[in-house]
Amino acid sequence: MAENISWVPFEVLERFMVDVFRAVGVPEADARVCADVLITSDKRGIDSHGIGRFKPIYIDRIKLGQIDPVTRFEVVRESPTTAVIDGHNGMGQVIGKRAMQMAIDKAAKYGMGMTAVRDSNHYGIAGYYPLMAAERNMIGITGTNARPSIAPTFGVENMLGTNPLTIGMPTDEDFPFVIDCATSVSQRGKIETYSRLGKTLPEGWVIGLDGKTRTDTDQILKDLVKGTAALTPLGGIGEETGGYKGYGYATVVEVLSAALCQGAFMKQLLGFKDGKPVPYRLGHFFMAIDVAAFVDPVDFRKTTGEILRELRNSKKTPGADRIYTAGEKEHLAWLERRNKGAKVDEELRRHIVDLRTEFGLRQYRFPFDEPGP
Repeated sequence: MAENISWVPFEVLERFMVDVFRAVGVPEADARVCADVLITSDKRGIDSHGIGRFKPIYIDRIKLGQIDPVTRFEVVRESPTTAVIDGHNGMGQVIGKRAMQMAIDKAAKYGMGMTAVRDSNHYGIAGYYPLMAAERNMIGITGTNARPSIAPTFGVENMLGTNPLTIGMPTDEDFPFVIDCATSVSQRGKIETYSRLGKTLPEGWVIGLDGKTRTDTDQILKDLVKGTAALTPLGGIGEETGGYKGYGYATVVEVLSAALCQGAFMKQLLGFKDGKPVPYRLGHFFMAIDVAAFVDPVDFRKTTGEILRELRNSKKTPGADRIYTAGEKEHLAWLERRNKGAKVDEELRRHIVDLRTEFGLRQYRFPFDEPGP
């Protein structure tokens, strides 16, 4: 089934998101931060976390009372190199950017900085925050827990979130190294994409209560919510292909996102209690390491670039066009999209039109609008 796609200029979508965020009570400065994180995802080709998440993950949750549109950022404990932050269920992007900036500022003074956050919300693409550090010649690291999706190895119950462990490093190339991915084989956003395309899932992505892989896409989306299906950790089902590795890293992220800040974890992150919506209470952590505390940043970037180039120039699988390194595909996506804009499918067009109508934003016209009389 072919995708029905429109391309919308980034600046138009970003302004639109700012105005919708403002309409639901997000202060303008915070609305700009939130929109910047989301549009950065679209610019980097990560369609699952940009405009595609705007309505269901942020606007709808604000309306349900799960997210407070006015963010209260409270530092509850601090040392020269560390801080614990309570986000009071505010906007995850606003909390995330301030918490990462705190880590960067501490690293600039002391060589390393780390912050831990409790009672936050979905903070967009995790890669946004290490990019902030890489721009300052620092190594950036972040992770976040999330609503339960992953079953532990030899288990079938969804217990852990997709819990990305994300790292960014400066290089001497046109783009930094950024590894930003879930600790599951796949994630809910990809399954939603398969559903829109009418495709069954590859085997190994999802496990049922009987311990066997499942591929029935639409029913899986329902069962993930009910807890009768679960995502498999990186490495897949069991131990033979290394599923325990993804399970272990997902657990590391869960611990660092909850234990350091004494925040919520696992089944406490469902977003519902007694059938009613409640705040998700997500936790995050952010680390910044100043390269200059170890070595001249020029030398670090050069060595890192040489490592990446040697990897890309190594022998390829027969029939393969090229080898990539982390962050390269996102850079190529930006080069392709910078003059085209964001990729908007049929469902997202409906979301955008509905929001425009609901909030009276008639000044916005999009390429997919029907021509006027």
